[in-house]
Amino acid sequence: MANNPTHEPSIKTARLIWRDGQPVSEQFGDVYFSRENGLEETRYVFLRHNHLPERFRQLSSNDAFVIAETGFGTGLNFLTAWQAFCQEAPANARLHFVSVERYPLGTQDLERALALWPELAPYARQLVNNYPQPVTGCHRLVLNEGRVRLTLYFGDAVEGFDAMDFHADAWFLDGFAPACNPGLWQDQLIRQVREHSHQGTTLATFTAAGRVRRALAETGFRMERVDGFGPKRDMIRGVLEHGADRAATEPGHVLVVGAGIAGASIARNLAVRGYQVTVADQGEGPGAGASGNPQGALYAKLGVQLNDQTRLALAALLHAQRFYPAQTPDAWHQTGLLMMGFSEQERERQQKFLAAQHYPESVLRPLVKEEASTLTGVPCPQGGLWFPGSGWLEPALLCSQLLDHPRIQTEFGFRATRLLPCNNHWCLSGNGRQDLVADTVILAAGHLTRQLMPVNGEFRMKAIRGQITRLPATHLTRTPRAVITGARYLNPPNDGQIVTGATFDLRDTDPEVRPDSHRENLSGLDSMLPGLLDTPIDLTGDITGRVAFRCTTHDYQPVAGPLVNGEGHTLGGAWLLTGLGSKGLMWAPLMAEYLADLITGEPLALPHALARRVSPERCLATTQKQPRTPA
Repeated sequence: MANNPTHEPSIKTARLIWRDGQPVSEQFGDVYFSRENGLEETRYVFLRHNHLPERFRQLSSNDAFVIAETGFGTGLNFLTAWQAFCQEAPANARLHFVSVERYPLGTQDLERALALWPELAPYARQLVNNYPQPVTGCHRLVLNEGRVRLTLYFGDAVEGFDAMDFHADAWFLDGFAPACNPGLWQDQLIRQVREHSHQGTTLATFTAAGRVRRALAETGFRMERVDGFGPKRDMIRGVLEHGADRAATEPGHVLVVGAGIAGASIARNLAVRGYQVTVADQGEGPGAGASGNPQGALYAKLGVQLNDQTRLALAALLHAQRFYPAQTPDAWHQTGLLMMGFSEQERERQQKFLAAQHYPESVLRPLVKEEASTLTGVPCPQGGLWFPGSGWLEPALLCSQLLDHPRIQTEFGFRATRLLPCNNHWCLSGNGRQDLVADTVILAAGHLTRQLMPVNGEFRMKAIRGQITRLPATHLTRTPRAVITGARYLNPPNDGQIVTGATFDLRDTDPEVRPDSHRENLSGLDSMLPGLLDTPIDLTGDITGRVAFRCTTHDYQPVAGPLVNGEGHTLGGAWLLTGLGSKGLMWAPLMAEYLADLITGEPLALPHALARRVSPERCLATTQKQPRTPA
């Protein structure tokens, strides 16, 4: 399996031949779009014959329209649909586009191909700036200030559609001609088109192949042959006349408990999707808990084997690297990050990691100590793994910026005491405060989440104490230009101060800053980067610190999904977003995206296998689980 490129983190990009300024696939020997006019072909075949301009105009405010496609190619179809959506749909409606691509274009080829269509330049620029790394699996792109979402699966089409959860309103059956690429027109994929459709779903395709038309008709689509584009005589289109109705959701009032990175991320995500959100937190402002450290590093420690746990962390890291520069640039500092091989055990782990899998250099690459020293700006006794897209953030500023939205109301100083269902709503009580009532509640209160869950049973969550150490950068003999992680992490200075840490104190409930934790942090830093600290350091002088309690789970994976009781049954309208541990900055954007998808009924950002990794039900202790009664 390791030699199958769809089971590697890296994926082979398309090999192109440029003829007369237009791209041709070397793999399939076919053109990506009509030589006459690819843009008009897309408008004729896919927009006109799916009746998209009229359907866009008929959308209500806050409606979401879903288009699915069988071959992303240059992205021309996506950009054309996006342009038409902006021209025709109500301002608050949203477009969600789902596509698969076995051989994605490299970024330079993508940019060159889309330059052929100057009128699409504003849309193409956003796509190119957010285009995923050549890594297998699902990628979620948030574009047009959240009005447009693209879920792009890099890999085999059948595997992709089997992994993803969505229902399309319209299909673009594109890709190279059946004679050139029969794998994209196989019967199994045709059945998947039906499975991801509902009553009234339409489809259109440039091909008129009788085998394709008959296969679609056999799955329930009413098919017809119509005039093709330009010199092409025929094409086909269809509509699913029988099937389940499309599920509809109405934006309501959402109560988010917690104003840290988890709560702020989900509040902003839902507000952009049209929901009115109230955020309650016991602190006096955003990021008062574990998200209140002055600096935080964005990184993931990826597993040696490419299992679901590694894929989930990789997806979260790459999504966060796209999210922060676009959404909160003032709080984001892309410096690159060195994961140092600080010990013999870690160096051995990194060697096994590099031998087991191949990652694109744009994601990570190995460094020897000389190059590590050059990139970080400090003498490094060892090399390690370099993550060029990573860096550090200012968490409190980040949370504040995320909560700055006209549909978000904040209630700070709200010390929540009890959460109960009441008259088809959820009611949150707080000491000395008026109760907060909402249609939907999301518990994102970190280590305090469990005490607010109105359910019995043992949930495997725990709080872990962590203390950071903050000291003037003058205590260092050299100033780091990039984040360094290992025995401790070290960030570049901010306002003349540097942050290192953090301790990992199991079964320690002391909320106070302690000298012994400072000594532990500084000792760890000195062992990782000998000679960097201008020792000795007076712990009673200008050194400060902060203690926070991270919420983590038994398997150190996050929790995002519906609240369940001790028997594993869901409580309608109640959701969890917690357990982010010490990697909240990495987990929060993708987990919030996925949870918002669940709440709104839109295509899910996570494939099935990764969604199971974050299910709240997995945190139920096995002794509390009861066999479910068959429906």
